[in-house]
Amino acid sequence: MSRPLVALASLGGTITMTGSGTGGVSPSLTAADLVSAVPGLADAADLRATTLATSPGASLGTADMRRCLAWAAESVRAGAAGVVVVQGTDTIEETAYFLDLHWDHDEPLVVTGAMRTPQAAGPDGPANLYAAVITAAEPASRGLGALVVMNDTVHAARRVRKCHTSAPQAFVSPGFGVLGHVVEGRVRYGNAVARHPVLPLPQEGPHPRVAMVETCFDDDGGLLAYAAAQHDGIVLAGFGVGHVPAALAGTVSAATARVPVVLASRTGAGSTARETYGFAGSERDLIARGAIPAGFLDARKSRILLGSLLALGVPHERILAEFGARGAWAQGPTVADSGGSESV
Repeated sequence: MSRPLVALASLGGTITMTGSGTGGVSPSLTAADLVSAVPGLADAADLRATTLATSPGASLGTADMRRCLAWAAESVRAGAAGVVVVQGTDTIEETAYFLDLHWDHDEPLVVTGAMRTPQAAGPDGPANLYAAVITAAEPASRGLGALVVMNDTVHAARRVRKCHTSAPQAFVSPGFGVLGHVVEGRVRYGNAVARHPVLPLPQEGPHPRVAMVETCFDDDGGLLAYAAAQHDGIVLAGFGVGHVPAALAGTVSAATARVPVVLASRTGAGSTARETYGFAGSERDLIARGAIPAGFLDARKSRILLGSLLALGVPHERILAEFGARGAWAQGPTVADSGGSESV
Protein backbone atom coordinates (compact mmCIF):
# COMPACT_ATOMS: atom_id res chain seq x y z
CA MET A 1 0.00 0.00 0.00
CA SER A 2 1.45 3.36 -1.02
CA ARG A 3 2.05 5.97 1.63
CA PRO A 4 0.54 9.47 1.32
CA LEU A 5 2.85 12.32 0.40
CA VAL A 6 3.20 14.95 3.13
CA ALA A 7 5.20 18.14 2.57
CA LEU A 8 6.95 19.57 5.62
CA ALA A 9 8.48 23.02 5.98
CA SER A 10 10.40 24.46 8.89
CA LEU A 11 10.38 28.11 9.89
CA GLY A 12 12.57 27.51 12.95
CA GLY A 13 11.54 27.74 16.59
CA THR A 14 12.45 25.84 19.77
CA ILE A 15 12.13 22.52 17.97
CA THR A 16 15.17 23.54 15.86
CA MET A 17 17.25 25.19 18.59
CA THR A 18 20.64 24.02 19.77
CA GLY A 19 23.47 25.62 21.69
CA SER A 20 26.21 25.05 24.19
CA GLY A 21 27.76 26.73 27.18
CA THR A 22 26.00 29.70 28.75
CA GLY A 23 24.95 31.48 25.56
CA GLY A 24 21.50 29.91 25.32
CA VAL A 25 19.98 28.10 22.36
CA SER A 26 19.03 29.48 18.94
CA PRO A 27 17.51 28.07 15.73
CA SER A 28 19.96 25.95 13.76
CA LEU A 29 18.46 22.63 12.65
CA THR A 30 16.98 22.23 9.16
CA ALA A 31 13.77 20.49 8.19
CA ALA A 32 15.81 17.48 7.05
CA ASP A 33 17.49 17.36 10.46
CA LEU A 34 14.11 17.30 12.19
CA VAL A 35 12.75 14.52 9.99
CA SER A 36 15.80 12.32 10.46
CA ALA A 37 15.45 12.48 14.26
CA VAL A 38 11.91 11.03 14.45
CA PRO A 39 11.67 7.23 14.74
CA GLY A 40 9.03 5.66 12.48
CA LEU A 41 8.26 8.86 10.60
CA ALA A 42 9.28 7.39 7.25
CA ASP A 43 6.68 4.65 7.73
CA ALA A 44 3.89 7.16 8.28
CA ALA A 45 4.21 9.06 5.00
CA ASP A 46 6.48 9.91 2.12
CA LEU A 47 8.01 13.19 3.20
CA ARG A 48 9.29 16.17 1.27
CA ALA A 49 11.17 18.45 3.65
CA THR A 50 11.95 22.14 3.06
CA THR A 51 13.58 24.80 5.22
CA LEU A 52 11.87 28.14 4.69
CA ALA A 53 13.50 29.99 7.59
CA THR A 54 15.44 29.46 10.81
CA SER A 55 13.80 32.08 13.01
CA PRO A 56 12.37 32.09 16.52
CA GLY A 57 8.58 32.23 16.61
CA ALA A 58 8.68 35.72 18.10
CA SER A 59 10.37 37.08 14.97
CA LEU A 60 7.92 35.73 12.37
CA GLY A 61 5.80 38.19 10.41
CA THR A 62 3.23 38.51 7.66
CA ALA A 63 5.86 38.07 4.93
CA ASP A 64 6.81 34.68 6.41
CA MET A 65 3.18 33.59 6.40
CA ARG A 66 2.71 34.65 2.79
CA ARG A 67 5.78 32.64 1.81
CA CYS A 68 4.48 29.71 3.83
CA LEU A 69 1.09 29.83 2.08
CA ALA A 70 2.74 29.92 -1.33
CA TRP A 71 4.93 26.93 -0.45
CA ALA A 72 1.96 24.99 0.92
CA ALA A 73 -0.21 25.68 -2.12
CA GLU A 74 2.56 24.60 -4.49
CA SER A 75 3.10 21.42 -2.44
CA VAL A 76 -0.58 20.52 -2.75
CA ARG A 77 -0.52 21.17 -6.48
CA ALA A 78 2.47 18.82 -6.66
CA GLY A 79 0.44 16.03 -5.06
CA ALA A 80 0.83 16.40 -1.28
CA ALA A 81 -2.09 14.97 0.71
CA GLY A 82 -1.35 17.47 3.46
CA VAL A 83 1.31 19.90 4.66
CA VAL A 84 3.05 20.43 7.98
CA VAL A 85 4.54 23.75 9.09
CA VAL A 86 7.06 23.69 11.94
CA GLN A 87 7.63 26.91 13.88
CA GLY A 88 8.22 28.46 17.29
CA THR A 89 5.33 28.16 19.72
CA ASP A 90 5.43 31.81 20.81
CA THR A 91 3.17 32.87 17.94
CA ILE A 92 1.48 29.64 16.79
CA GLU A 93 -1.97 30.73 17.97
CA GLU A 94 -1.71 33.80 15.73
CA THR A 95 0.13 32.46 12.69
CA ALA A 96 -2.09 29.38 12.47
CA TYR A 97 -5.18 31.60 12.41
CA PHE A 98 -3.67 33.78 9.68
CA LEU A 99 -2.97 30.65 7.63
CA ASP A 100 -6.49 29.35 8.28
CA LEU A 101 -8.09 32.60 7.08
CA HIS A 102 -6.33 32.31 3.72
CA TRP A 103 -5.88 28.54 3.16
CA ASP A 104 -8.21 27.71 0.26
CA HIS A 105 -7.52 23.98 -0.11
CA ASP A 106 -9.18 20.88 1.35
CA GLU A 107 -5.81 19.35 2.16
CA PRO A 108 -4.99 19.93 5.85
CA LEU A 109 -2.38 22.49 6.84
CA VAL A 110 -0.96 21.40 10.19
CA VAL A 111 1.18 23.64 12.40
CA THR A 112 3.39 22.21 15.14
CA GLY A 113 6.47 22.98 17.20
CA ALA A 114 8.02 22.11 20.53
CA MET A 115 8.11 23.41 24.08
CA ARG A 116 11.48 21.80 24.80
CA THR A 117 14.70 21.96 22.82
CA PRO A 118 16.22 18.87 21.19
CA GLN A 119 18.91 18.93 23.87
CA ALA A 120 16.46 18.79 26.77
CA ALA A 121 16.13 15.66 28.89
CA GLY A 122 12.68 14.99 27.45
CA PRO A 123 12.28 16.77 24.08
CA ASP A 124 8.71 16.85 22.79
CA GLY A 125 9.58 17.91 19.24
CA PRO A 126 9.89 14.43 17.69
CA ALA A 127 6.53 13.29 19.09
CA ASN A 128 4.83 16.49 17.99
CA LEU A 129 6.29 16.20 14.51
CA TYR A 130 5.17 12.57 14.23
CA ALA A 131 1.63 13.44 15.36
CA ALA A 132 1.49 16.39 12.95
CA VAL A 133 2.47 14.22 9.97
CA ILE A 134 -0.09 11.59 10.98
CA THR A 135 -2.75 14.29 11.15
CA ALA A 136 -1.77 15.82 7.80
CA ALA A 137 -1.94 12.40 6.12
CA GLU A 138 -5.32 11.49 7.65
CA PRO A 139 -8.22 11.71 5.15
CA ALA A 140 -10.58 12.77 7.96
CA SER A 141 -8.49 15.93 8.38
CA ARG A 142 -9.49 17.19 4.94
CA GLY A 143 -11.65 20.28 4.86
CA LEU A 144 -10.74 21.36 8.40
CA GLY A 145 -8.39 24.14 7.31
CA ALA A 146 -5.37 24.94 9.46
CA LEU A 147 -4.86 22.76 12.51
CA VAL A 148 -2.44 22.93 15.43
CA VAL A 149 -1.09 19.62 16.71
CA MET A 150 0.77 19.62 20.03
CA ASN A 151 1.10 17.01 22.77
CA ASP A 152 -0.97 14.47 20.75
CA THR A 153 -3.97 16.82 20.61
CA VAL A 154 -5.50 18.38 17.49
CA HIS A 155 -6.80 21.95 17.73
CA ALA A 156 -8.72 24.17 15.33
CA ALA A 157 -6.57 27.17 14.46
CA ARG A 158 -9.24 29.69 15.45
CA ARG A 159 -9.76 28.13 18.88
CA VAL A 160 -6.27 27.31 20.09
CA ARG A 161 -4.39 29.33 22.71
CA LYS A 162 -1.02 28.99 24.41
CA CYS A 163 -1.74 28.99 28.13
CA HIS A 164 1.60 28.09 29.71
CA THR A 165 5.12 29.41 29.27
CA SER A 166 6.97 26.11 29.21
CA ALA A 167 4.81 23.02 29.87
CA PRO A 168 4.40 20.40 27.10
CA GLN A 169 0.61 20.69 27.51
CA ALA A 170 0.76 24.45 26.90
CA PHE A 171 -1.91 24.54 24.18
CA VAL A 172 -5.63 24.45 24.90
CA SER A 173 -8.88 25.20 23.09
CA PRO A 174 -11.06 27.02 25.63
CA GLY A 175 -14.81 26.68 25.51
CA PHE A 176 -15.27 24.25 22.64
CA GLY A 177 -12.40 21.87 23.30
CA VAL A 178 -9.91 20.09 21.08
CA LEU A 179 -10.94 18.43 17.82
CA GLY A 180 -9.23 15.12 18.45
CA HIS A 181 -6.30 13.11 19.71
CA VAL A 182 -3.51 11.09 18.12
CA VAL A 183 -3.62 7.58 19.57
CA GLU A 184 -1.47 4.64 18.47
CA GLY A 185 -0.57 6.32 15.21
CA ARG A 186 -4.12 7.33 14.27
CA VAL A 187 -6.12 10.53 14.59
CA ARG A 188 -9.32 10.08 16.57
CA TYR A 189 -11.72 12.97 16.01
CA GLY A 190 -14.44 13.49 18.60
CA ASN A 191 -15.33 17.13 17.95
CA ALA A 192 -16.25 19.00 14.81
CA VAL A 193 -15.48 22.32 13.20
CA ALA A 194 -16.84 23.54 9.88
CA ARG A 195 -15.01 26.24 8.01
CA HIS A 196 -15.93 29.80 7.27
CA PRO A 197 -15.29 30.96 3.71
CA VAL A 198 -11.65 31.66 3.02
CA LEU A 199 -10.59 35.29 2.75
CA PRO A 200 -8.62 36.26 -0.37
CA LEU A 201 -4.95 36.83 0.35
CA PRO A 202 -4.35 40.59 0.09
CA GLN A 203 -1.89 41.86 -2.47
CA GLU A 204 1.65 42.33 -1.26
CA GLY A 205 2.42 45.68 0.23
CA PRO A 206 2.53 47.42 3.61
CA HIS A 207 0.30 45.54 6.03
CA PRO A 208 -2.20 47.62 8.04
CA ARG A 209 -1.02 48.59 11.50
CA VAL A 210 -3.44 47.15 14.06
CA ALA A 211 -2.78 47.85 17.74
CA MET A 212 -3.84 45.51 20.53
CA VAL A 213 -4.61 47.46 23.70
CA GLU A 214 -5.56 45.76 26.96
CA THR A 215 -7.47 47.78 29.50
CA CYS A 216 -6.41 47.47 33.11
CA PHE A 217 -7.24 48.65 36.61
CA ASP A 218 -7.30 52.45 36.84
CA ASP A 219 -6.64 52.82 33.10
CA ASP A 220 -6.52 56.48 32.06
CA GLY A 221 -7.06 55.79 28.35
CA GLY A 222 -3.83 57.40 27.22
CA LEU A 223 -2.54 54.31 25.40
CA LEU A 224 -5.87 53.82 23.61
CA ALA A 225 -5.90 57.45 22.46
CA TYR A 226 -2.33 57.19 21.21
CA ALA A 227 -3.06 53.93 19.37
CA ALA A 228 -6.05 55.49 17.61
CA ALA A 229 -3.86 58.29 16.33
CA GLN A 230 -1.06 56.05 15.12
CA HIS A 231 -2.74 52.91 13.76
CA ASP A 232 -5.20 51.74 11.12
CA GLY A 233 -7.28 49.72 13.54
CA ILE A 234 -7.47 48.73 17.21
CA VAL A 235 -8.38 45.62 19.12
CA LEU A 236 -9.40 46.60 22.64
CA ALA A 237 -9.16 43.74 25.15
CA GLY A 238 -11.66 44.75 27.81
CA PHE A 239 -12.56 43.38 31.21
CA GLY A 240 -14.87 40.37 31.42
CA VAL A 241 -17.47 40.28 28.65
CA GLY A 242 -16.18 43.55 27.17
CA HIS A 243 -16.00 46.40 29.66
CA VAL A 244 -13.73 49.40 30.24
CA PRO A 245 -13.67 52.00 33.05
CA ALA A 246 -16.43 54.57 32.66
CA ALA A 247 -13.82 57.29 32.20
CA LEU A 248 -12.63 55.54 29.01
CA ALA A 249 -16.01 55.50 27.28
CA GLY A 250 -15.40 58.88 25.67
CA THR A 251 -11.95 57.76 24.52
CA VAL A 252 -13.55 54.77 22.82
CA SER A 253 -15.98 57.12 21.03
CA ALA A 254 -13.08 59.23 19.79
CA ALA A 255 -11.20 56.13 18.65
CA THR A 256 -14.12 54.65 16.71
CA ALA A 257 -14.53 57.97 14.91
CA ARG A 258 -11.02 57.51 13.51
CA VAL A 259 -10.46 53.76 13.00
CA PRO A 260 -12.28 50.43 13.41
CA VAL A 261 -12.19 49.34 17.06
CA VAL A 262 -12.86 45.68 17.86
CA LEU A 263 -13.95 44.89 21.42
CA ALA A 264 -12.60 41.57 22.74
CA SER A 265 -12.18 40.11 26.20
CA ARG A 266 -8.88 39.95 28.02
CA THR A 267 -9.91 36.80 29.93
CA GLY A 268 -8.85 34.26 27.29
CA ALA A 269 -12.08 32.26 27.22
CA GLY A 270 -15.74 32.92 26.54
CA SER A 271 -17.56 35.43 24.37
CA THR A 272 -18.01 39.14 24.63
CA ALA A 273 -21.60 40.11 25.47
CA ARG A 274 -23.89 42.37 23.48
CA GLU A 275 -26.79 43.40 25.69
CA THR A 276 -26.30 42.23 29.29
CA TYR A 277 -24.81 45.32 30.96
CA GLY A 278 -25.90 48.91 30.51
CA PHE A 279 -23.53 51.11 32.52
CA ALA A 280 -21.08 53.59 31.02
CA GLY A 281 -18.17 51.55 29.68
CA SER A 282 -20.23 48.36 29.39
CA GLU A 283 -20.44 46.30 26.23
CA ARG A 284 -23.85 47.82 25.31
CA ASP A 285 -22.44 51.30 25.77
CA LEU A 286 -19.26 50.62 23.78
CA ILE A 287 -21.13 48.94 20.92
CA ALA A 288 -23.43 51.96 20.77
CA ARG A 289 -20.29 54.09 20.49
CA GLY A 290 -19.16 52.12 17.44
CA ALA A 291 -17.08 49.27 18.88
CA ILE A 292 -17.28 45.94 17.02
CA PRO A 293 -17.82 42.94 19.36
CA ALA A 294 -15.36 40.09 18.79
CA GLY A 295 -17.58 37.35 20.19
CA PHE A 296 -15.56 34.21 20.92
CA LEU A 297 -12.49 35.44 19.05
CA ASP A 298 -9.78 36.43 21.50
CA ALA A 299 -7.87 39.67 21.13
CA ARG A 300 -4.91 38.12 19.30
CA LYS A 301 -7.01 36.39 16.69
CA SER A 302 -9.20 39.48 16.39
CA ARG A 303 -6.09 41.45 15.50
CA ILE A 304 -5.21 38.95 12.76
CA LEU A 305 -8.74 39.06 11.31
CA LEU A 306 -9.00 42.86 11.46
CA GLY A 307 -5.60 43.24 9.80
CA SER A 308 -6.59 40.92 6.95
CA LEU A 309 -9.90 42.71 6.40
CA LEU A 310 -8.25 46.13 6.40
CA ALA A 311 -5.63 44.86 3.95
CA LEU A 312 -8.46 43.81 1.64
CA GLY A 313 -9.92 47.31 1.84
CA VAL A 314 -13.40 46.18 2.87
CA PRO A 315 -15.94 48.72 4.21
CA HIS A 316 -16.88 49.03 7.86
CA GLU A 317 -20.15 47.16 7.36
CA ARG A 318 -18.25 44.17 6.01
CA ILE A 319 -15.86 44.20 8.98
CA LEU A 320 -18.85 44.23 11.34
CA ALA A 321 -20.47 41.31 9.50
CA GLU A 322 -17.27 39.23 9.40
CA PHE A 323 -16.73 39.56 13.13
CA GLY A 324 -20.39 38.83 13.74
CA ALA A 325 -20.13 35.54 11.85
CA ARG A 326 -16.60 34.41 12.66
CA GLY A 327 -16.75 35.48 16.29
CA ALA A 328 -20.11 33.86 16.93
CA TRP A 329 -19.16 30.40 15.61
CA ALA A 330 -22.86 29.91 15.11
CA GLN A 331 -24.87 28.64 12.18
CA GLY A 332 -25.23 31.12 9.38
CA PRO A 333 -23.42 32.58 6.39
CA THR A 334 -20.49 34.91 6.40
CA VAL A 335 -19.97 37.55 3.78
CA ALA A 336 -16.56 36.50 2.46
CA ASP A 337 -16.15 36.74 -1.27
CA SER A 338 -15.86 32.98 -1.73
CA GLY A 339 -19.35 32.30 -0.40
CA GLY A 340 -20.45 29.38 1.76
CA SER A 341 -21.57 28.96 5.34
CA GLU A 342 -20.66 27.33 8.62
CA SER A 343 -22.36 25.60 11.45
CA VAL A 344 -20.79 24.51 14.73
